[in-house]
Amino acid sequence: MSENSPISRRRTRGVDVAGVRIGAGAPVVVQSMTNTDTADVAATVAQVRALADAGSELVRITVDTAAAAAAVPAIRDALDAAGCRAPLIGDFHFNGHKLLTDYPGCAQALAKYRINPGNVGRGSKHDPQFAVMIEKAIEYGKPVRIGVNWGSLDAELLARMMDENAARAAPWTAGAVMHEALVVSAVDSARRAEEIGLPGDRIVLSSKVSTVQDLVAVYGELARRCDYPLHLGLTEAGMGSKGIVASTAAMAVLLQQGIGDTIRVSLTPEPDGDRTKEVQVAQEILQTMGLRSFAPMVSACPGCGRTTSTVFQELAARIQRYLRAQMPSWRARYPGVEAMHVAVMGCVVNGPGESRMANIGISLPGSGETPVAPVYVDGEKTVTLKGERIAEEFQRMVDDYVRTTYGGEARAAHLSPSKRTIAVKAVA
Repeated sequence: MSENSPISRRRTRGVDVAGVRIGAGAPVVVQSMTNTDTADVAATVAQVRALADAGSELVRITVDTAAAAAAVPAIRDALDAAGCRAPLIGDFHFNGHKLLTDYPGCAQALAKYRINPGNVGRGSKHDPQFAVMIEKAIEYGKPVRIGVNWGSLDAELLARMMDENAARAAPWTAGAVMHEALVVSAVDSARRAEEIGLPGDRIVLSSKVSTVQDLVAVYGELARRCDYPLHLGLTEAGMGSKGIVASTAAMAVLLQQGIGDTIRVSLTPEPDGDRTKEVQVAQEILQTMGLRSFAPMVSACPGCGRTTSTVFQELAARIQRYLRAQMPSWRARYPGVEAMHVAVMGCVVNGPGESRMANIGISLPGSGETPVAPVYVDGEKTVTLKGERIAEEFQRMVDDYVRTTYGGEARAAHLSPSKRTIAVKAVA
């Protein structure tokens, strides 16, 4: 969590997932999930690497068939050979008990198991099949996420709770019963796992729904009733801006309350779309809330009559692309750069002031202004750029600033963290 964040995190147990800590005050962990056929080792390895490079600290893969289970050790080996250490989470449903039993290499290679208590067997099969999965987690020393989903809630549990509700003098609404069923399923399943022998510090819970108000209500109650770390996310959030807005609206409310220890933004990708988009959105939610820093933040205004030129828009986009492209190598070489601040302003109204407040900023000329662009470094004007190569020269200055400020001894002597953010803005 950022040292300047006013958010007080919910106190939870801590769960270790192959070196990635969830809960107990650890930074909120970003995770994602592949959408490849897990049996296709090459495709799955490529996507896991892409997600990890984008910043996914945990990556979930579907394990739903014998072929998928058999492929998991090869996927792990290929990732290790490529230097990708992202822990793999196995997503199990109807046949997880059988796959974990029949494919010990899969059970060992995975860093964590995801178990949906609504999909581990019906009727008399439910408890023994759930027990097998927990016993395998115990045998191989793995943590689990008990992940309830309202689209696959235990039908028998829900029916029983509906009957009990009907007998009340003042029955709850159907929605309230559904919320209660989600919470009860998660908490009771976790307690059952502990009774079987799984240590309580190897359990993460989730109760996912697909609407904002339902998610806020369910997780608020789940947080009140247990101290397990919580996996946060809006399931089936949707495509494009709708999915981004809905996920942000739901998770921001809960994160502000200190609820949530690991998050996933479940975006429906465009056909052949970039799966890493959901990782970027998750990072931006956490960073804009001051919970973590992942990459220099780039923000830009919509422009106005003072900024009829597209120069500031083009430079903002260029700098944003450049910074994200550099982060995979910069993370190791320049610790602290992820919280840097750059300003790209569009006219003289707020341009110089905003630029002085950044680590490095430029104030571009607005409509009718003199065609010069002063650059400010750590609050001081250093140079005025002119001509056709302003964008190239400013990008070079940003690169020089990163190298001289965050490399080696220079980094230790640099400004306080409050000055390390990148904002690319123009006057609105």
